Amino acid sequence: MLTWFDEATANGAPRWKAAEQLLVSLKRLNRWRDNTGQVIPDKRPGALRLSPSNKLTEEEEQRILTVCNKPENASLPPSQIVPMLADKGEYIASESSFYRVLKKHDQHHHRGRSKRRSKSSKPTTYVASGPSQVWCWDISYFPSKVRGQFWYLYLILDIYSRKIVAWEVHDKESGELASSLINRAVVAERCVNKPMVLHSDNGAPMTSHTFQSKLADLGIIPSHSRPRVSNDNAFAESVFKTLKYCPQWPSQGFLTLEESRNWMLSFVRFYNQEHRHSSIRFVTPEQRHDGCDKAILEQRKRVYKKAREKNPLRWSGKCRNWEPVGSVALNPERESGAADCIKIAA
Repeated sequence: MLTWFDEATANGAPRWKAAEQLLVSLKRLNRWRDNTGQVIPDKRPGALRLSPSNKLTEEEEQRILTVCNKPENASLPPSQIVPMLADKGEYIASESSFYRVLKKHDQHHHRGRSKRRSKSSKPTTYVASGPSQVWCWDISYFPSKVRGQFWYLYLILDIYSRKIVAWEVHDKESGELASSLINRAVVAERCVNKPMVLHSDNGAPMTSHTFQSKLADLGIIPSHSRPRVSNDNAFAESVFKTLKYCPQWPSQGFLTLEESRNWMLSFVRFYNQEHRHSSIRFVTPEQRHDGCDKAILEQRKRVYKKAREKNPLRWSGKCRNWEPVGSVALNPERESGAADCIKIAA
């Protein structure tokens, strides 16, 4: 095609017209040459390529398979076989070539008696379009002024509104205390027998039989983070960071369990009723939970519009986005992922 292109342009045809007749864009034709004008190799996935001069022969590939299939090497990977051959003064091919040949002949499998490494399945994506549809919860340490002593904060968060719907501070972790908390939260939010998802990590209280039985009785769907994945419960971790990095946080710890409960009571009141959350257009979690955020954001939109009309030269672009935040997803599906997505009915 480049030969035809060069012939056409040499005879006076415009470059764009010659490319049009070849049904190829001019940019693509230019990419087929390097800076010196030489034609580069075809890089398309389906292109036919010449075999490299250093390719292993059939005899060498068969020799690799024979060595790997010996009884003494049956449970060893190539990373062990290749050095052993070198100790015997023998070299067949590189370690990567061993792996490549085994894969070509469908023999690149787990070797040995150790358990095969398992692949974690992609997390299920739950989408909340309103309050009391998807909750997440976790337990965090509350330090005391006695070194080595801690109390435990149980906290349940609604991911749609970011509202703390229930919390307790105790001196131990247990499934019984967690069961009592979730039961109180469901009653307080008036969502008994309502379809709902509760997400958590894989801690002992979260996976205890007592807690799982309580979720089944309440009709709540349990959801858990993947093993050794730290960001599957991001909403709970975020509120813990807000809690422990606020200016009022006692860095020296709490003196008594009662003191920690009183401090948490004042923080929850501030967080739910006064704290303007950045992820929900800077309205409070309680305003978002009660559905008042739409009217508040509409009022802000009118204020900004009026200010722009008054001084239009001060506005180089659009007004600030005060549209209400829509649905919120737990473990949202990525473009390249294929996670199951479940939308919780209102």
